[in-house]
Amino acid sequence: MADIPRQFEIDLPPDLIGGSYADFANVWHTQTVFVMDFVTLAQPPREEVDPETGDRRTVVPARVVSRIRIPPEQVFELAKALTQQLEFWEQETGRRPPPNAPLMEE
Repeated sequence: MADIPRQFEIDLPPDLIGGSYADFANVWHTQTVFVMDFVTLAQPPREEVDPETGDRRTVVPARVVSRIRIPPEQVFELAKALTQQLEFWEQETGRRPPPNAPLMEE
């Protein structure tokens, strides 16, 4: 049986048009799903000392602004789309991200 081309009609609800700003993303998975948590900084970082060990650490308060779950099969398509859009962005702006700047964090 021949493959029939698909054409998606995607509706964007008015309350989502503005989107959500995220400072970074955290990606994790289970056996059946990949999860992307998009996170924004909630307050300035603060220094703390662990009361048990005495170790100093910087605590960065952040909030998840969106959680997206996708099936593993879609991860490959997402990676291709992100790569393609990054290449377009580089061509349009003449810019490249800094060498060690993560686009998404694990």
